[in-house]
Amino acid sequence: MVQHEHPDSARVPTGSPVRTCIGCRERALAVDLLRVVVGECGPQGHVLTPDPGRRLPGRGAWLHPVEDCLNLAERRRAFGRALRVSGSVDVSEVDHWVRAGHPPRAVPLEQNRHKHS
Repeated sequence: MVQHEHPDSARVPTGSPVRTCIGCRERALAVDLLRVVVGECGPQGHVLTPDPGRRLPGRGAWLHPVEDCLNLAERRRAFGRALRVSGSVDVSEVDHWVRAGHPPRAVPLEQNRHKHS
């Protein structure tokens, strides 16, 4: 059996959720990525909605919140495949979010857990 060594850039702390950016295809911590979901079906196709709080229902796609990754994802038509929708997708809301320079704004893991007595 051959074991492959991962480069240092692919290593992340254990216990932290890791996702793959659909633009650049690099693995990163989920807190560093923006979750995108299908919001509704409009005249331009399926409208994609940024989900910085990671709470909206439905299948999500993960993206570095930078224009380069957004452009790569659009060019590769990665949103449709990742979100499993057919037809065109409207990325205008995500584009506006990224261009505005919003951080992914994740909820810290400690606040994300329910406290039971």
